[in-house]
Amino acid sequence: MSHYTTGEMAKQCNITVRTVQFYDTKGLLSPSDLTEGGRRLYTDDDLTKLRLICLLKALGLTLSAIAGILQSEQPAKVLGVLLDEQAKQIADEVKEKQQQLDAIKLVKASMGNSDAIPVNSISDISTLMKNKKSLRRVYATLLAVGIAVQAVKLSTIALWIWCGLWIPFAAWVPIHLLICFSLVKFYHRNVAYICPECNAIFRPPIWEFTFANHTPKTRKLTCTQCGVKGWCVETYGNNTEKELS
Repeated sequence: MSHYTTGEMAKQCNITVRTVQFYDTKGLLSPSDLTEGGRRLYTDDDLTKLRLICLLKALGLTLSAIAGILQSEQPAKVLGVLLDEQAKQIADEVKEKQQQLDAIKLVKASMGNSDAIPVNSISDISTLMKNKKSLRRVYATLLAVGIAVQAVKLSTIALWIWCGLWIPFAAWVPIHLLICFSLVKFYHRNVAYICPECNAIFRPPIWEFTFANHTPKTRKLTCTQCGVKGWCVETYGNNTEKELS
């Protein structure tokens, strides 16, 4: 039977000698033998146990949980339950971190061309996060209708060029304009804006909304509450009817 010193055990598992000694003091890995000089000696079984301890520690289990597994009469079942719980905890942490990452991306995107930060409080960020999915649905609707409109327009132009049929294109022009106007109204009705100065949520007049300079996430508007013109953050409008009334 092979025997390993503390240093050899540490090297085998790519950890420090102090870590092996620490596990001994915690009762997780006692040496199988001692030399005459009192140095710890470990067996192949001890090495296997140390590798298991290192694996469970890498999975995020606490030393008390690892001790419970090692001392259990049914270690596989105990390990299964603990790993399930650890997986749930990690999933919650990942979700929380992803939400924080999404918030960071939203704030950065909201800054647009403005030098000022367009949100002033945690509630602003929370509003942006909750409305993100709703805004995506609005954008998806605009994109889908826009693609369909463009496809019909190109079809009528192709008929005109290749077949000399200009009537379909002429008939499509007023319909195209009507659809574009309806899309603008739909977009305007479903979005609102957060003022970077007074933090108010407002909906601008449709004429200003239509012709204002804008980025994918902001629009340069005059706040209806404080009267300051600046880059305002776009948010979902249907959740803010009370604020807008």
